[in-house]
Amino acid sequence: MKPCEKNREPYAGFEQGPIRPPSEADSLLIRVTRNCPWNFCTFCPVYKGKRFSLRAVDHVIRDIDMVHKYVTMLREHACGTDTITRAMVQEVSWQVDPDETDAFHAALQWFSGGLSSVFLQDANSLIIKPRDLVAILLHLRRRFPWIERVTSYARSHTIARIADADLAAIREAGLNRIHIGLESGSDKVLEAVRKGTTKAMHISAGLKVKQAGMELSEYVMPGLGGRALSHEHAVETADALNRINPDFIRLRTLAIPNHIPLYTEFREGTFQKCTDIETAGEILTFIRNLNGISSTLKSDHVLNLFQELEGVLPGDKAHMTAILQSFLDLPPERQTRYLVGRRLGIFRCLGDMASSHRMEKVEGICRKNGITPANVDEVVDELMKRFI
Repeated sequence: MKPCEKNREPYAGFEQGPIRPPSEADSLLIRVTRNCPWNFCTFCPVYKGKRFSLRAVDHVIRDIDMVHKYVTMLREHACGTDTITRAMVQEVSWQVDPDETDAFHAALQWFSGGLSSVFLQDANSLIIKPRDLVAILLHLRRRFPWIERVTSYARSHTIARIADADLAAIREAGLNRIHIGLESGSDKVLEAVRKGTTKAMHISAGLKVKQAGMELSEYVMPGLGGRALSHEHAVETADALNRINPDFIRLRTLAIPNHIPLYTEFREGTFQKCTDIETAGEILTFIRNLNGISSTLKSDHVLNLFQELEGVLPGDKAHMTAILQSFLDLPPERQTRYLVGRRLGIFRCLGDMASSHRMEKVEGICRKNGITPANVDEVVDELMKRFI
């Protein structure tokens, strides 16, 4: 036995990690690494207290083969159609190896989602050796030659250190979209939240991804600078994205659950959280400063206050800023109604306030619980913690 094999962990069965982007809801999740290799970000509730590790390439390939086995069975029972009945599922389930139940459920969910995309987990799959990632990607393509998109999270710090030739080889092997948590373009904010990167590194990594021919999705976290750095956070983040011109800009509004490091700063008063109204103003400043790019802005997360806030720049910029300005122009009582209704899922967008049924429901909740413009921020903070 080789020395490196002596301590090699045995295959423990099919694995999937805890999170994926909302845009990957229909994707097959293939776990390449476990947890996060950085894991110091003060705003992040995921992976804290968990050890990062790489999965062996042959273990990942076994996962892929296992899903392939059950996808093949499901397709055979579906007889070339895009749908499968409960009876078909039951028939296939009788043939499932008890040790492969998780893989079967992953295959079934993927089948239901259209079998078109794959997401590589966990937080930073590109940290593995490029040749190993290429091997995994090529095997995915061999097993599922019809897939249209393979994506992954990656840190800017990691991307910046990958050779251009290796990144091009990874793209050629099939990875065609990367999700990066930019969060902020302000070096002050990035340092304060222990992001482990800089504005310059974010820009360098983003440009490298684009140069390699991959789609790039950059995540921005409104409110991350707090009140003290709100304006700088908005302007510097827009400037960074103007230099990158990513395919997608995705908003993820800051929330502060009790179990994250940032909560200690919030509780002690060293971090002053923006109110939702202040955050709306920050997002307005941010969008107004997006110039010279053709990115698609998305607000596809439950924490965001305005789900309708999306469009393609520059053409939809005026429309998006008008949404924010119309909210900011509302009287305080109406703003309060919208904040409560949105956080409770009664309102999806500002237009829903025109529904008398929905508005009466929200007004009743506000009266019953004594919610006013003076205390709505505390109520909203507690509601947002439900979604973390």
